[in-house]
Amino acid sequence: MKKRRSFLLLDTVIIGLIGAASAQIFVFLLKFVGHYSLTLIAGYTPPDVLNILTDSKVTHTYHSLLILPVIVVGGLISGFLVYTFAPEAEGHGTDTAVRAFHRTGGYIRAIVTPLKIVASAITIGTGGSAGREGPTALFSSGVGSIYADFRKATIEERRLFVLIGMASGLSAIFRAPIGTSIFAIEVLYSDMEFEASALVYTLLGSIIAYIATGFIMGWHSIFNVPTNLQATNLSVFLYLSVLGLFSGVIGVILPNVFYYTRDFFHKIKIPPHLKPALGALLVGLIALEFPQVLGGGYGWIQDAIDGRIVVGLLSMLLIAKMFAFTFTVSSGGSGGVFAPTLFLGAMLGGIAAHIFHQPSAIFAVIGMAAVFGSAARAPLATIIMVTEMTGGYSLLSPAAFTVLLAYLIQVTLTDKLELKYSSLYEAQVLNKSHSPVHQIETLKNILLCNLSSLSIDAKALSDDKILNLLESGIPIELQNGKTLFFGTLTKNIDAKRIDGELFYKEAKILYIFRNGVWLHPNEVDSLRKNDEVLVCGNQDAIDSIKNDFTRISYIFSKLKNQHIRLEKYAKKYIPSK
Repeated sequence: MKKRRSFLLLDTVIIGLIGAASAQIFVFLLKFVGHYSLTLIAGYTPPDVLNILTDSKVTHTYHSLLILPVIVVGGLISGFLVYTFAPEAEGHGTDTAVRAFHRTGGYIRAIVTPLKIVASAITIGTGGSAGREGPTALFSSGVGSIYADFRKATIEERRLFVLIGMASGLSAIFRAPIGTSIFAIEVLYSDMEFEASALVYTLLGSIIAYIATGFIMGWHSIFNVPTNLQATNLSVFLYLSVLGLFSGVIGVILPNVFYYTRDFFHKIKIPPHLKPALGALLVGLIALEFPQVLGGGYGWIQDAIDGRIVVGLLSMLLIAKMFAFTFTVSSGGSGGVFAPTLFLGAMLGGIAAHIFHQPSAIFAVIGMAAVFGSAARAPLATIIMVTEMTGGYSLLSPAAFTVLLAYLIQVTLTDKLELKYSSLYEAQVLNKSHSPVHQIETLKNILLCNLSSLSIDAKALSDDKILNLLESGIPIELQNGKTLFFGTLTKNIDAKRIDGELFYKEAKILYIFRNGVWLHPNEVDSLRKNDEVLVCGNQDAIDSIKNDFTRISYIFSKLKNQHIRLEKYAKKYIPSK
C-alpha cells in the first residue's frame, strides 16, 4: 500500500509538470492564431488573446467588417477538425472529461487531446466568444489518460490521473492551485459532493503545475484588485444578498439558454462541420456593435473591476455576451464556458456597484464567483478560484456568503420549475449514488453478497455487463439458468414476502433503488412507481413481469443517452473505450 502511494505521488508530480507544459502550449497557440488572424487582418486584439498572462491593456483600432470573415473561417476550420476526426471534442470540453470519469473509466481517445487544443486555439484566436477552461480541462485530462496507457494503470488509477491532469492544467493557466484542485473533484457532481479521496493528488498536481508556471511566467494573479478591499458593513452584506439573488437567477437562465440553443443547432439540417461557422457568424454580427464579446473577455472583466465601464454598457454587455458565447460553443465551436460566465458575473457586479454606490472591485469580483458558482453548481471551488485569480483574499468571506446564496437560489428554482437543464455541465450527475463508477461497485457488492443463492461466478461480473444492466436493462444470464434484470416500475405493485425474502410473482427482488438510495428488500413493504428494481428469476418469471417495467433506467442511462445523441448528431460512431 505504501509503495503504491509512493508511485502515485510520483505520477502526480509528473502529470503536474506535463499539465503546466500543456497549458503553456495552449497559450502559445492562442497568441499565434490571434496574431495572424484578428490582429493582422482585422486590426483587433482582444486583451485575453495577446496579453493572456500579462496586466497590460490594449487600445483597439480595427476594421469591424473584417471581423466577420475572420471569425467565420475560424469556425469552418474548427468544425472541420472536430467533426471529421473527433466529434466528442465539440463544445466546451469539461463535459467530455467529466463523462469519461463517470462512464469510461477515465478513457479519452488520444486523438482528442491535440485536436481539442488546436481547434480551441483556432476558435478563440479568431474571435470566438469562449474561454480557455474547457479546452484546458479536456486537453490536460487527455494527457492524464495517455499517461495511464504509458503506465499500464488500473481503471481506478486512470480515473485519478484524469482528475489530476484536469486540476494541473487549470492551475497552470488560471494560477489558482487550491481552487482548481477542488474544482476537479467538485465539478463531477451537481449536488454538494466531492471525490474526496482524490483531493490530495489533485492538490499536489495543481501546486506542482502552479510552481512550474510561476518560475516560467511570473507569479502575478490574472486580475488586479486594490489591496484594501473590505466588506464589513451590514449594508454591504444586504447589497451582496441582492447580488446573490440575481446571480442565482442568471445561474438558472444561463444553462437553459445554452443547452436549448445547442439543441436548436442540432436540429438544423446542415452538416455539423458547418454549424460552428454559423454560430461564429452570429457572434460576428453581435461584435459589430459590441466587440467586447470577442474572445474570453478577460480585459473587459478587468475594466469592470476597475469601474471603467458605464452602467448602460454593462447591462448591454451582460446580454450580448450571454448570447455570443452561447452561439460560439453551443453550435459546436471549441471553447470553454468559465471565462464567459465570469464576464457575465463581472458585468452584473458592476451594475450592482453602480446602483448601490459601492466599490466596483468588490461587487465585480464577487459577482464573477456567484454567477459561475451557481450556474456550474461548483460553489466551493469557485469561491477559492476567483479569490486566487484576483488576489482578493480579503473578500473570501463575503464571496462565500454571496456564492452560497446564489447556489441555493439556483438549486431551489431549478427544482421548483422542473427545468430540463440544471447546470452548465450536462455530464454532472447528482451525487455518487447516480454515478456509474460507484454504482458498478455497489451492484458488484450486492451480487457478491448473493453469490451462493444465485450461483454466480464472481469473475463473470464484468464492469461492462453491470453497466449494460444498469443503463439498458440488458439481462445478465446466470450459470444456473436464472436471469438478472434491472428496470423501472411503471406502476405501484404489491410484492409478497416468503421466508423473509421479497418476491414479485415468481421473481426474487434483490434490491430497490429509490430516491438515490439502494434499499434492501427488508426495508420496504411495497414497491412504488418509478422504483428501479433489481430482480432475479428464471426466464419465464422475468417474462411475466417485464411489461410492468421500463427497461431503461433514466437515472443511470443519462450519460449513455448523451453519448448516443452525440453519435446521432455527428452521424459517426464515437468509441467510448
